[in-house]
Amino acid sequence: MVAMAVLVKLYANFREACGNDSVQVEGAKDVASLIEKLMKMCGKKLADELYYPDGKRMVETIQILVNGRGVKIPCGLGTPLKNGDVVAIFPPVAGG
Repeated sequence: MVAMAVLVKLYANFREACGNDSVQVEGAKDVASLIEKLMKMCGKKLADELYYPDGKRMVETIQILVNGRGVKIPCGLGTPLKNGDVVAIFPPVAGG
């Protein structure tokens, strides 16, 4: 049996923190567990980008898309994932 895998595309400072522009993550049932697995794979640099300095709250202005659909932080972290999903993580966007 093949493990469930999700492709995660990382942009800007997240790509730099992880050292790669995309990674495969196995066994994540929802966005929250995906983030946890991603931080274990990529380490403290990524955690520092995703969370406020208190380490308890995820930065709400980060943009997460699952198959092109936006996920609100923190309420959408329970969004379920399935095999073959593509998750994109973008830093906060500022306009001018």
